[in-house]
Amino acid sequence: MRKFASMMAISAISLAGCGEAVTHNSDARILALGDSMFAWNKLSNNAVPDVLESNLGEEVVDRSVIGARYLYGLSISGAAGLNISKQYRSGDWDWVVINGGGNDLWFGCGCMACEQTIERLISSDGQTGKIPALVSKIRHEDAKVVYVGYLHSPGAYSIIDHCKSYDIEFERRVANLAARTDDFYYLGASDVVPEGDLSFHSIDRIHPSIKGSKALAAMIADLIRAISI
Repeated sequence: MRKFASMMAISAISLAGCGEAVTHNSDARILALGDSMFAWNKLSNNAVPDVLESNLGEEVVDRSVIGARYLYGLSISGAAGLNISKQYRSGDWDWVVINGGGNDLWFGCGCMACEQTIERLISSDGQTGKIPALVSKIRHEDAKVVYVGYLHSPGAYSIIDHCKSYDIEFERRVANLAARTDDFYYLGASDVVPEGDLSFHSIDRIHPSIKGSKALAAMIADLIRAISI
């Protein structure tokens, strides 16, 4: 069983790939961590961090990985970036842009333990969980943090629609934590897509299209510019 789990982990690594390496000689001041909402469209250089880099005119180190979660127990694949918390690398960052949690809700709770999964991600009081721990670690190193919420698909069917109510509660808790944490910002994206508009999503209606990636990157860039003035 252990051998099978290791083989599956290695297969996942080969499919997802590792995030961009953090080099000590880089002048980059922005780091991106997350799952496929950020990593989608990498092959065409139109992933959210790619577009953010273009919008701001400066390097963004992209550690995001397709399939990544916060609640990830396999050390071999977690080290490769499938554990979002382990994507983080200490550095002289001004900004760390994060997303994630959707894979934990979609794959992790089996539609039976979603409340417990949310609690492990971020407790109802915002004091404990994987996300408060990651935010605290980053803030302790003096970087500002932005959490970017998920694109929803109003008026259009998606196979992850059954998770939407849990995502809303999950992001509500993140927003509350951001409201009372210095230099931690929540960017909700649930109302970005107009009713029935399919152009912001790829054909699977889960991941962002290039247009969706550009819309998310523009939101992030606008926030960074506004706070940096």
